Amino acid sequence: MEYLVTVVEQASFTRAAEVLNVTQSALSHQIKALERQVGGALLERLPRGVGLTPMGRAFLPHAELAVRSAGQARRAARAAAGAEGGELRLASIHAIAMGVLPPVGARWRRRHPNVTLVVHEYATTDELCERMERGVADLAVGPRPAGWRGPVVPLGEEEIVLVLPPDDPLAGRTALTLPELAGREWVRCAMEPVVEGRLWLDWICGKAGFTPRTGVWTEHSSTAVRLAAAGAGIVATPANVAAGVDCAMVPVDPPWRRELTAFSRVELGGAAAAFVELLRAELHLPGPRRAAATR
Repeated sequence: MEYLVTVVEQASFTRAAEVLNVTQSALSHQIKALERQVGGALLERLPRGVGLTPMGRAFLPHAELAVRSAGQARRAARAAAGAEGGELRLASIHAIAMGVLPPVGARWRRRHPNVTLVVHEYATTDELCERMERGVADLAVGPRPAGWRGPVVPLGEEEIVLVLPPDDPLAGRTALTLPELAGREWVRCAMEPVVEGRLWLDWICGKAGFTPRTGVWTEHSSTAVRLAAAGAGIVATPANVAAGVDCAMVPVDPPWRRELTAFSRVELGGAAAAFVELLRAELHLPGPRRAAATR
């Protein structure tokens, strides 16, 4: 299964053999043995590379999970035995990976210099959850996953702020209401979440009675922040993402917040549990708000 997953990832028997440090003939032999075992062809050679057959497409997610679970099992066993070294695989969405993880990762390296961090970044929470279900990492850090069957540890809430140029007339405000921004242009990001079938900014501005005017579309939240700081439009982003950028960050009234969690497919132990504790100690995020009393 590991050989199959590597061939698919590399899209080449030659490159997969190099990664696995085996001969190409040995690799081909093992793939054929696996195909005999499952009862059909899993791979097909294409003019440029290697592709999956319909049977291979059905088999691959389970093979990926089995291979990665085996790696997680080895790491968990080493941690339980007090063994030093190894690695901790983390997964997160891009905005959290760049805004939340750097100070925690630096502290981790000082405390655990023999445990390598491997960080996987994804565009959306849905993609993050899908990859976690396929075993890509030991631990995920992101918004609370809907319907997740494994352990979920609340980390607190992060505030979403508006990023403006330092010289913008609204930059000195202590807070802004959304209707005040109806005439302004926005910088939008391809990583924007979807709420009730609509992009989040369209959804929340629609509730305020207007459609946002999009001035710029970009791929990454870090680029969106810098565009907003330069005056290309307003962007809504977690405050952590804009830290260190020469810009004005203005809260929204009422505040926009999202819950952050750490989650995994199995009970947390060893390095994963230690990283979660470090997250909780380092971030100092406020806890979830209590519901306001009904008047």
